[in-house]
Amino acid sequence: MFDIIVLAVLQGVAEFLPISSSGHLVIGQHLLGVNEPGMRLDLCLHFGTLLSICVFYRKVIGRIIANFEWVYVLKILVSALPAVAVYACFKDFIDGMFENARMVGALLMFTGAVLIGTRFMPRGNREVGFGRALLMGLGQALALLPGVSRSGMTLASARGGKVDPEKSAEFSFLMSAPLILGGMVLEVLKEMRQIHLRPLDSLGWGDLAVGAAVAAVVGYFSLALLVKALKGKWFWLFGPYCLVAGLLTLLLT
Repeated sequence: MFDIIVLAVLQGVAEFLPISSSGHLVIGQHLLGVNEPGMRLDLCLHFGTLLSICVFYRKVIGRIIANFEWVYVLKILVSALPAVAVYACFKDFIDGMFENARMVGALLMFTGAVLIGTRFMPRGNREVGFGRALLMGLGQALALLPGVSRSGMTLASARGGKVDPEKSAEFSFLMSAPLILGGMVLEVLKEMRQIHLRPLDSLGWGDLAVGAAVAAVVGYFSLALLVKALKGKWFWLFGPYCLVAGLLTLLLT
């Protein structure tokens, strides 16, 4: 249980800060010796941070539902298409990456380079149109690889499209909801089919539920910090951290 809580705190911090939650989970599992299949644990903790998104953006979600803003919902669905297509074509390769800590280190360094690059991108005040939603979706698809930050790639894509920082943050996190929910449904169905094959010493759903709750609480405060960073001019400062973290991962693994 202690290991799960540690990983949940990592998830809550790293899911919203652009430092790759999946990459930190792989590194954390490697250092803690947690043998739970990567995608199952990763999805459960992502579900916890999904709850924090729903709470943080509850007014926006309420407005979308109350006013039936189907165009906004359609943009979210369009943004999900690249990730769905990439995962469908390269599922085995992506799942295998969760067992490769050294590759995660290299991809963390890639994330760091992208984040530092945002320092030199001009800020804008545009809305998220369909084209920019698709552009952010491409960034989200790239972030299927552990070590590539989802928030980092989507927000860097939005910065390149000169989208307003606050609006890009809102869309970036709401666009993750369909993928997280879809992943959870697939994982539950998989678990139901294979439950008779599960070893007795594997992590149970009760343990993972506790981890999801911890990730939700920590994630809420991390999300608030990132929105503040986007309004300021220090978003790029997460880049040097990713470079150092990636280099240390390569050296220590």
